[in-house]
Amino acid sequence: MNNRRPIRVLVVDDSPTMANTLTALLTEDPRIEVVGRAGDGNRAVQLARLLRPDVITMDLLLPGLDGPSAITAIMSQAPARVLVVSAVAEQRGVDLGFQAMSAGALELIGKPNVTNVEELRRWGRDLAHSVCLMAEVPVISRRQRANVVTPPPIGARVDVFGVVASTGGPPALAELLSKLPKDLPVPLLIAQHITVGFTQGMVRWLSQVTPLTVDVARDGERLEPGRVYFPLDGHDLLVDPAGLARLQRSKGGPCPNGDVLLSSLAASFGRRSGGVVLTGMGEDGARGLLAIRKAGGVTFSQDEATSVVYGMPRAALEIHATDQGVPLASVPELILQSCIPHNFRAGGRGEGGVGR
Repeated sequence: MNNRRPIRVLVVDDSPTMANTLTALLTEDPRIEVVGRAGDGNRAVQLARLLRPDVITMDLLLPGLDGPSAITAIMSQAPARVLVVSAVAEQRGVDLGFQAMSAGALELIGKPNVTNVEELRRWGRDLAHSVCLMAEVPVISRRQRANVVTPPPIGARVDVFGVVASTGGPPALAELLSKLPKDLPVPLLIAQHITVGFTQGMVRWLSQVTPLTVDVARDGERLEPGRVYFPLDGHDLLVDPAGLARLQRSKGGPCPNGDVLLSSLAASFGRRSGGVVLTGMGEDGARGLLAIRKAGGVTFSQDEATSVVYGMPRAALEIHATDQGVPLASVPELILQSCIPHNFRAGGRGEGGVGR
């Protein structure tokens, strides 16, 4: 970024104190220039058209247009990369954060809840890093769609399926889950990178778009077909050799961790495991997907054309964790093809399973 112009940021927040704080924290990074501030949704849309910022930080609760409505208008009139920065995940039972994601926001970031200046500055450095990363993402005014591609036949059959996603993941998960039947014969375990405080809202939001049961996993519970499991905030989700869900506190890095999830499926289910890496920045999920492939399981990743960010799927292909990059619209059919068409048998490496 040294030889490039600064990343132009529009800060949207109805609190002058918070807007001042965000501006000060962001401009500590020499790569970033705050070019404007808006205190309500209508003004945010006006400034987005006028200033054409590279990145917009957007609060959810705003006078006039709320955050999701403002994002919808911005993405149709002056498309930009939008990061939601908010302490509020919902209002009156409406999950605003995930409405914002559906409208085109790339990330959800919780406002700082810190007690000293150094912690605040650390949060600010993380936010600035996210802004710089987002500045590299192509601006998409509307989600790209590709025709459904008939996937090649899958020879293996699986008992459990893991899904890893990051930037752009919540809308992709909504599309995926909406196309799976209620009687899906395997459980789905999800590692979607997300800020602490937003998991329950995502679960409620996804529950509205799919016939499957979507819930936060309980440590030690037996996995059931037709159910979708997310980890608790700040935890990784994995499966033990008995086929039971396990939760462990995140040890740093992407949270929840996709490599942890997929590697546990490979270790516990062997060739009866399946996994897919969806849109996202970085490399999380690639090594876990490779573990499933080495165990003889089913692996594939989202293709570049339908990914908001092609980092994680690309990483999986580069290490030969899969040979297949497929459009998002084809992922539900691939999962259905890979499922065993009879009752789920928890646990078990390969054909033999774990003794019961």
